[in-house]
Amino acid sequence: MRTTTFDFSPLFRSSIGFDRMLNALDAASRVETIDNWPPYDIVKTGEDDYRITMAVASFSQDELDIAQEQNMLVVSGQKASEDDSRYLHRGIAGRTFKRRFELADHVKVVGASLVNGLLTIDLKREIPEAMKPRRIEIAAGPALPGAETKQIEAELQAA
Repeated sequence: MRTTTFDFSPLFRSSIGFDRMLNALDAASRVETIDNWPPYDIVKTGEDDYRITMAVASFSQDELDIAQEQNMLVVSGQKASEDDSRYLHRGIAGRTFKRRFELADHVKVVGASLVNGLLTIDLKREIPEAMKPRRIEIAAGPALPGAETKQIEAELQAA
């Protein structure tokens, strides 16, 4: 299979502040072998709300771990112990897994639940007030209030 790589270095010369996005594109172009297990869905449930649903049949709540490290969400599962049963056929996968999701800035995990073998993780993008757009008032008149020119008075010296 032939792979195509893209050179993003010209974009670094003409863009400022997009290095995280360009690095993510570069990493995506170097995708390793894709592991399809466990299967998952990513759904946008609102303007700033997302949900990841993973099929983790045979895993209990104690055998799953969810961690958010800066802009990375890591979901992992490890079975507690193997039983000594002699399977004639084993079709329910119970192997260890670690799935990583790259999160955008200000996306936080707000909750997780495990129901009927489906692990659901709810995410929300919460933009800080300081970063939200704000309306700037335009002052009318010749100058802003309190911006009058002040005269500096020199001390008079006695002769």
